[in-house]
Amino acid sequence: MTTLIVARHGNTFEDGEPPRRVGKRTDLKLTEKGRAQARAIGKWLKDNNLMPDAVYSSTLQRTIETAKLAVGETGVTQPVYQLAIFDEIDYGLDENKTEDEVVARLGPETLKAWDREGIVPPGWRADPAEIIRNWQGFAERIREHDDNEVILAVTSNGIARFAPFLAGAISQSKLPTGALAVIRFEDGSWKIKEWGTIPPLTQTA
Repeated sequence: MTTLIVARHGNTFEDGEPPRRVGKRTDLKLTEKGRAQARAIGKWLKDNNLMPDAVYSSTLQRTIETAKLAVGETGVTQPVYQLAIFDEIDYGLDENKTEDEVVARLGPETLKAWDREGIVPPGWRADPAEIIRNWQGFAERIREHDDNEVILAVTSNGIARFAPFLAGAISQSKLPTGALAVIRFEDGSWKIKEWGTIPPLTQTA
């Protein structure tokens, strides 16, 4: 059975720094905590005997760095393949704005509709149907090679939140930074085994 691990990149904001809506046009690096989260993902994979046979990320620094650090922690030597389909969405008018600014422009109900139902707020540049098709196409491709492979895909929340459609789920809760999901193809369909698992930070991270 194919196991797909979907991980969200680690932190890109320092403690105390106001969080912002960072999309595909804002290419941030990880903070030290973000790098620790990335290594914790790798340790969790190793501890749970889910060593990746192939590793993918978006083309953005935060996901590439997360993927490389996670793989390094597992001890395997897989390269990280970059796919634009895993790039974060474009937040348009709200790109790189603080959450307070975004709420002031859109209102809390509009953001709830995005979080719960995937309804794109006005001014954002995202096509949920296309994102879902990308996940479906990727899922089909990774199953073509070996039914027993473990695949790691590191992306951002705006893309990760649509991965549950593989299992017929309309939505899931937000995937926190440094968290992961386990989606497995078994008995003829994809099933969500874990969602929002946050690997503990280690002393060496």
